Amino acid sequence: MAEGLVEVTSSTWDQEVLKADGLVLVDFWAVWCGPCRMIAPTIEELAREYEGRLKVCKLNTDENSDVASRYKIMGIPTLMFFKDGEKVDQIVGAIPKAQLKAKIDQLLGS
Repeated sequence: MAEGLVEVTSSTWDQEVLKADGLVLVDFWAVWCGPCRMIAPTIEELAREYEGRLKVCKLNTDENSDVASRYKIMGIPTLMFFKDGEKVDQIVGAIPKAQLKAKIDQLLGS
């Protein structure tokens, strides 16, 4: 896992995402997903750029299908935002970095 990224699983979900302070971005992905691989470098860059202000997590939907189904993940990549344990927004599909940064800045209130 790249620097600044936290790999979450069903067993670490509550601790890493729901009990985290501040804004958390969760990338729901799978190994076989082309768009997931396409957006992965952008997610890694954002993890470094927003270090200390945004927690960035990745959840493999194949290995943690219970969490994916709990949040009704129908398409991947799905980028879901949580703030103080509450889901506040989500984006489905690979989007440009500038668009993703605008969303993060909006959610951070900067």
